[in-house]
Amino acid sequence: MKVINLSEYQQFASGKMKKNNIFQTERFFCDVYCFEPGQEQNGHIHGEQDKVYLVLEGQGTFQVGTEKQVLGPGQGTMAPAGEEHGVRNHTDQRLRVLVFVAPNP
Repeated sequence: MKVINLSEYQQFASGKMKKNNIFQTERFFCDVYCFEPGQEQNGHIHGEQDKVYLVLEGQGTFQVGTEKQVLGPGQGTMAPAGEEHGVRNHTDQRLRVLVFVAPNP
C-alpha cells in the first residue's frame, strides 16, 4: 500500500505552475498543482476526462465553462469533460491544489 503525506507535495517552480504527481494508473491520475503568485493554468479542454480541483492552501480564481470563482482552502470544483477550465493564482501568496483526472489521458 502506498501511503503519502500531502505536506510533502509542495515543489514550486519560478517559471510556471509545477505539477507534483501523487498517484497514477491507466485509469486516473492525482497531482498537487503548485502555483506561485501570478502563475496560471490557461483555460483548456479535456474531451474525455473529468477533472476535480480541491484547494489545499491559498486562494485562486477557478474557471469552469464561462464561470469564474475564487476558491480557498477546503473548497473545490469539478470540470466535466468538454468544459473549458483553468486556474489563476491572483494573490501574492502561494496556491496548492489537489487535482484528480479520470480517465487518465
